[in-house]
Parts: sequence; C-alpha cells; structure tokens
Amino acid sequence: MKLNTQNNFSSFWLGDTFKTKSLIENDVEQKPKVDYIKLASYQRAISNFVNIVTSKNIPVKFSSRGESYTDGEVVTISAKLDDKLFDSSVGLALHEGSHILLSDFGFLKRLGSTIPKTFYEATASKGLTRTETKMLIKNMLNYVEDRRIDNYVITTAPGYKGYYLSMYDKYFNNNQVGKGLKSDEMTETNLDSYMFRIINFTNTDTNLDALPGLRDIWNILDLRNISRLDSTGKAFQVAYDMSKVIINNLDNVDAQDKYNQIKKKINQELESSPIFNNDDDSGYGDFSKQRIKQAMDNYQASSNYEKLLSEVSDEAKYMGDKKFTKNINQLLQEIYNGLTDDEKSDFRKKLDRVLEKQKKFLEGKISKRKLSKKDIQQVNAISESGTEYKDVLTESRHENSLSRWNNEKSAKVVVVNKFTKTLVDSELFPNTISNWRYDWSERQRLILEGLRLGKMLGKKLQIRGEQRLLKNTRLKSGRIDKRLVAELGFNNENVFHNIEVEKYPDGFLHISLDASGSMSGKSFDNSLTCAIAIIQAVDMIPNFDVVFSLRGTTDRYSGGADLPLLLYAYDSRVDKISKVRKLFKHLHCGSTTPEGLCYEAVMNDMITTTDKMDSYFLNFSDGMPMYSNDTMYYQGDDARKHTRDMVNKMRKMGIKVLSYFINDRYYGEDNEAMNTFREMYGSDAEEIDILSIPAVARTMNNLFLEK
Repeated sequence: MKLNTQNNFSSFWLGDTFKTKSLIENDVEQKPKVDYIKLASYQRAISNFVNIVTSKNIPVKFSSRGESYTDGEVVTISAKLDDKLFDSSVGLALHEGSHILLSDFGFLKRLGSTIPKTFYEATASKGLTRTETKMLIKNMLNYVEDRRIDNYVITTAPGYKGYYLSMYDKYFNNNQVGKGLKSDEMTETNLDSYMFRIINFTNTDTNLDALPGLRDIWNILDLRNISRLDSTGKAFQVAYDMSKVIINNLDNVDAQDKYNQIKKKINQELESSPIFNNDDDSGYGDFSKQRIKQAMDNYQASSNYEKLLSEVSDEAKYMGDKKFTKNINQLLQEIYNGLTDDEKSDFRKKLDRVLEKQKKFLEGKISKRKLSKKDIQQVNAISESGTEYKDVLTESRHENSLSRWNNEKSAKVVVVNKFTKTLVDSELFPNTISNWRYDWSERQRLILEGLRLGKMLGKKLQIRGEQRLLKNTRLKSGRIDKRLVAELGFNNENVFHNIEVEKYPDGFLHISLDASGSMSGKSFDNSLTCAIAIIQAVDMIPNFDVVFSLRGTTDRYSGGADLPLLLYAYDSRVDKISKVRKLFKHLHCGSTTPEGLCYEAVMNDMITTTDKMDSYFLNFSDGMPMYSNDTMYYQGDDARKHTRDMVNKMRKMGIKVLSYFINDRYYGEDNEAMNTFREMYGSDAEEIDILSIPAVARTMNNLFLEK
C-alpha cells in the first residue's frame, strides 16, 4: 500500500518503507505492536528536517506522556504515524523546532510581571481574575508568536511550506472550524468567542464583523506585514494591543452574580454526588460536605470564586469523586462564557472541543500518542545503531515463487549499520545477538585465539602494504645519476635515471558470515575465530580496510515478524580492534539462511574496484539459501539463482569474491553440496581448514596479491 495521496511532501523521503497505516497497530488478539525500526527512521528524518531548518542540533524525541510541550530544548513528536498524519506531523515538528530557534522562553516566563498593572485593573472591572488576565495575554502572544515564526520559516525555507499548510489544515482549516466561523455561534462578547475568531483569522471563512472590535484587532495584527516583528518582545506589544481591544468590548460582568451561579452549581453537585452523601460510620462524606459549604460562606463577601473553586476541587479530589472534580474544573469556563454546558447546542459543544485543541496547539501542549519507557529505549537502540529497512527484489521476481510471495512488489531486509552495546541490551535481535550465554569464558577464549592467529596471518599478508622501487639508469632524460657524471667527459649523454614505484592500490574487504542455525556449534565458532583473525591481520595493513557482517533473520523482532537481517558488526574505518574483544562474545547464530536477500540489501554499500582501490568479498557459509515467513518462500532453485545473480553483480563491480564452504557434516563422496555451492559462488569457492593459518594465508594471498 502506498502512502495516502494527501502526503505529497512526506512521500518523497518516506518512500515505500512506510507501508502500514500506523506504526503502532492494534490487534484484537495481541497487545499493540510497535515497529521500532520505522519509528526510529521517522525520528531520524524529522530530526534532519528540524536541524536543517533551524541550523541547530535540536533533539527530536517521542513522548512518554500523553501530552507534551516544547520546552525550549527538545521537540517531542507523536508515535502515532497514521499515513494521513505524516505531513502535518512534520509541520508540527518544524513549528516546535522554530520556536526553539526564534522564541524568547525567558520572556514568556516573565510574562506575568510584564503586563502593566493598569491592565489588571481594567480586566478586574470586567470580572476577570489575575490568572484569567494572564491567560488572555498568553494566548494572544502565543498566536502572534506562532504567526511570526511560521512566516520566518516559510519565507526563508519555502520548500517546507507544504508541511506547514498540512499542519494548518489539520488544526485550523478543517470543515468544523469553517462551519463555526460562518455560523452565529461564538458571537457572544466573551473571551472564548474572541479567541475562536482571532486564532482562525487565516481561515478563508473568517468573518471580521462577527464581533465588535474584531476588524480593529485584524488591523493591529497586520498579518501581511508580520515580518516586521523580529522578536518575542515585539510580538508581545502587538498581543497586548489586541488584548486591550478585547477587554474594551467585553460585557461588564457582575462578580457577585457570577459567584451566586457558582454556589448554586456546587450545591447541585454536592446533592447528586454518591460519595459526598455516603452514610457510612466514618462520617467523612458529611464532614467534607460541610467543609465545602464553609468555603462558600468564607468567600461570599470577596466574591473570589477562583479560590473557592480551587478549594472545592481539592476537596473533591481528596474524596476521590472524579466526576465532581471534572465538573468543578469546567465550571469557571462556563460561567465567564455566559453559557452553561446544558444550554449549549451539540454543534457549540463540538466547537468548544475544537477551540480547546487549538488553545493547546498555541501552548505547545499537543496530545500525542505516547510510548512506554521500554519502547523509547528500544527506539533509541535502533536509532543509535542506524538500523533501517532496505527493499530487495524490486526489479525482478522469480516466476515459480511469485504466488507464494503474495505478489508483493518487494521484500524487506533489516540492515543494522552499527553494532552497539545498547543494541545488545535491547535483546531485539536474539537470532544474531545474544545477551545471555552459558559459555562466556569459552567464547572469550575463541576471540583471543582469533586475535592471536590474526597477528600471525598479518605478517604473511603485509606484502600488500609494501612498495617496490625499480631504478632505470643510463637514460637520455630524467634526473642526473651522480655515479655517471664522470662519463660526460667521454661524450656519454645517457647519464640520467628515473625510479618507478610499484605498490598495490588501497584495499577493502567485506567479510560476511552465515548466522543460520545449521552453523551453530563448531562451525560458527571456528568461522568467527577465522573472521576475527582476518580482521586482525587486515588491521595490520596500513592501506586496507575491513568490514565484517552477519547474515540471519530477526525472529521475535516486532511482534513475531521474521525478516532477513544483515548486521554490520565491525568496520575498521570507524571501529577500533578493541570492539572485537568487548562485543563479539555476543554474536550468535540461530536463524535461517536469506543469503542473496542480504547481499542485495547492501549491494549499494559495496565498494567498487577502481584504479585506486581493490575490493574483495569473503563469505563463510555451510549450505544453501533457505528462508520463509508468512509472505515469502525463498528456497530451492529460485533462491540459489538469486544468490548467484547477486554474486555475479559483485563481480561486475570488479569485486573479487572468495567463499569458504564450512563443511562439518557428511554430504557423500560426490559432495553434491559443494558442487551446488560453487554454482552460487564460482569455481574459486574453497573448502579448507579455516583454523589453519597456512591454508587461510594461501587463499587470501591468492586473492589479495592477484594483479
């Protein structure tokens, strides 16, 4: 399944990798499955966008809570990656990242003291508390600041405009908002009506005559010239001027009347609450009810309904009455809006929910699908290791297997680009990486033995790092040979020489080890020891690099999906030999054999032979390709042909291929298995004692020193 057509911007970098509707899928019979690789890929992609736009290394993380906000340091993204939400999620991450780049979070923290005292006095005459006043200014500032920073990014990086438009379509330009703007709803002269009309100025259905002073606010904002605001301080001044127009047009509210409405509502809630009317022997319900009634009497004179509601809410929480607590928390909003929840139409209730989401957007408190702490650790392990999906079998499928593969256009291989201790601890790939063994000491002994043998082997291979000098003398041109200067007196003009330097090009070796279950025991141990020896030997050659990988399957990864896996365990270009000592004891075999699939997945990583580089590929395996899962059947002639095609493709790149056949079983006198093995890997496939240094040195020298 391709991405939803709405995602015209994300699709070019997400590609067909994201083929599921959601990366956290609900299953009726099982717990939700989390695809850590896709989540990590999404996280990396979003991070790249944020870093490009902001030119800062801003962390992008998943939320471990249901709600998150931009704190000036980190961008938090949702783990819900429905294909309809890709573009808007990118836009939201860019929006939060640009806040970190451009907004003055210190100014926002000082906002309460920045508001003039005269403004608090003006709002008090309208029945607003100090907290409500601060929230009004904050909401206006958040709105102006959003317009300022979004305009900056869209004008300086217009290629990202599509992501922002998708974000605005989701939060501000949906059908529900449009219907609300064209209706008679949200036309009372209260805070919520002004908020709804103002923060949806960019909607094409906006009506500047819906509220008194709304057109004046539009002119103060002056969206067409929003670029004039180059700081949070300047955005505050505009927000403050907009807020003054709102306050001037609000109806005067009788604070005592508001208090009386609240008192009536509290009494209704008390009488209907089963917890506060529980006639048990403890008497706690009746005692708590009396405390609330006493609080209502205490604040009667001051009409301080805000403190009253706070005390009532605390008492309800203490008694464990969640419904009562929720109703009390909603009460303040309903009172100063002039409508109780019972008086609102169904459509108005929907608009209230839309407005609440928009307010949370302004505050950066977007509700996001959260991950558990364990899931976040797994995603971080995948991200740190650079694990990714690679599509294979994209160009051709073998006809006999097509029906067994469900007509999929491609198959996936998991490629782990970096072997890390974090990945070991995650236990994500138990078929190739084990965090538990009963024979740690024996495995460590094999590693040390491999390093010891490698030093012996390295001495036999160092000729690749040497150079030969050939001096040609008695030439007619070149550099003067001092030993022939005397012959100039005898009319001998051939007194010049030159020196030709003959050396091997730089070298690159990719060692690939079969980690199938049939290799377990002696075969795998000996192969790993030999591979370590070659790694150590090549490490001693100054102009040679080596990469070591394992081929297997993922097994229990991601809720039971069994996918081909290639693990890059060592890369001399970035790793030190000490990594072999520390981590190789965790390498393990217990998979099936997706041979050619793994080769195709990393074909683009193979180094092509050039005049300045010789490239080699060395394989360790014990049999034929054999792999299958619910959607793939990769065995028999088709699998062998595909593997042979991949090996031949390497040879066309100039890569010299050598394959060691690990034979720890009896195949019969004609050794049919070896003959089939040579069909895949060529006539230079070898069956040798891989722990014999002379035998390995002979084959490696034949490979390396061939001109």
